[in-house]
Amino acid sequence: MSTDVLKNNAAHGGHDDHAHHDSGENTVLGFWIYLMTDLIIFGCLFAVYAVLGRSFADGPTSKEIFSGNLNLILLNTAFLLVSSLSSGLAMLARHKGGPKAANAVVFWLFVTFLLGAGFVAIELYEFNHLISEGYGPDRSAFLSAFFTLVGTHGLHVSIGLLWILVLMHQVKTKGVTATNYTRLSCFSLFWHFLDIVWVCVFTFVYLFGVL
Repeated sequence: MSTDVLKNNAAHGGHDDHAHHDSGENTVLGFWIYLMTDLIIFGCLFAVYAVLGRSFADGPTSKEIFSGNLNLILLNTAFLLVSSLSSGLAMLARHKGGPKAANAVVFWLFVTFLLGAGFVAIELYEFNHLISEGYGPDRSAFLSAFFTLVGTHGLHVSIGLLWILVLMHQVKTKGVTATNYTRLSCFSLFWHFLDIVWVCVFTFVYLFGVL
């Protein structure tokens, strides 16, 4: 093979790598824009809760509901915070070379999935307990706002769990390719965003609710 051909192949390879890099950056930028729209949605839900959070009608107050469940909510919060750490470890593991990177990423994604699933399970238990006690979303404006805000966050976490399963399959079968690297970056942004939103929910809804 001539020197000109080698140079030509190297040039094309460099061009492909540059194209992948630009495509990945555009994807992450687009995902940032999506997160901004999600932030607006949660901002509106927080605003609604701020207005309706004291409209108890003849139903129970937030202090009556949350005081007995605060330990369970603290456990739920711990699950999500630790899952944020494990997802961060998955992102760090992708920088390793070869099959070790894929295996480490899949392992930490699996840990994140288990913790996220535990979070959703506790939230569903809480919702079921409240409804069984007669404290459903139709009981008062406060409970309507509560179920909508917390339920919307829980729905996002559930979507994140499905995303983790897809990512685990993609990384396990194809490794940490340039495309999977970008997908992992977007997932990391999404999961940490949900963690931040939950900290706000825990503080604004639960802690302020028992004061």
